[in-house]
Amino acid sequence: MNNYPWYRDWQKAYKEKGVTIIGVHTPESPGEAEIAGVRKKAEENRLTFPIAIDNDRTNWKRWDNRWWPCVYLIDKQGYVRYRWDGELNWKGAGGQTIMRNKIDQLLREKE
Repeated sequence: MNNYPWYRDWQKAYKEKGVTIIGVHTPESPGEAEIAGVRKKAEENRLTFPIAIDNDRTNWKRWDNRWWPCVYLIDKQGYVRYRWDGELNWKGAGGQTIMRNKIDQLLREKE
């Protein structure tokens, strides 16, 4: 949830530039697997991008995740170019700025 402000910011800043944000919710506990609860939490936090529900951890395993959350930046050709494991600003790491700069860099690349 600590990343939500940056996700909202990125959606607003980049929605007209061809950037698509997709959330993947992989529950940590059985209670977090309820789709209605995910929808409610997304609404309460003003998350308007699509969120896939990964209750069986298929995406989690295929992407070799180890942390909640994990942010991937995928380029125009569909390749994962950057990844951030964990909260973007954990202990002042500044990941929100680093990843935003990476988004800008990817947008400047030619098709």
